Amino acid sequence: MELDALDWALLRELQDDARQTNRDLAAKTGVSPSTSLERVKALRERGVIGGYHAALDLEAVGRPVQALISVRIRPPSRPVIEGFREWAAQLPETIGLFVTSGPHDFLIHVAVPDVNGLYAFVIDRLTERREVADVQSTMVYEHVQSRSITPPAGRRRGQA
Repeated sequence: MELDALDWALLRELQDDARQTNRDLAAKTGVSPSTSLERVKALRERGVIGGYHAALDLEAVGRPVQALISVRIRPPSRPVIEGFREWAAQLPETIGLFVTSGPHDFLIHVAVPDVNGLYAFVIDRLTERREVADVQSTMVYEHVQSRSITPPAGRRRGQA
């Protein structure tokens, strides 16, 4: 799926502020409002834009402690991996989940109220699962997240 320079300009602006009006978006990208509206609609229909979300401050919502938890599953079969993935993704503490290669099968990003909450998550939730063979927790001191996806390297600005 090729994205042209206008698509990238629209995406860049929407990543900066998805709540801006279509008129403002059009002005910032140098196109008419109808063109902006049509192109954004096409990006949604093609699945490039999957939705619009509110970014929450974890401290403000009472979950300031973050950790990355590596989990190894045994036996490593598709049904066991998929079952654990579905279960872990639904936990309220989980804010991100990665199925990985290497010594661990999962990397779970959690946000909890405090260190006791992290301990309870690991001991009372994860280790109670019989398929969990190993768990390693890493506290997150700071989470810097890119809010903007740019064109792949090698493509100059204005190129598709």
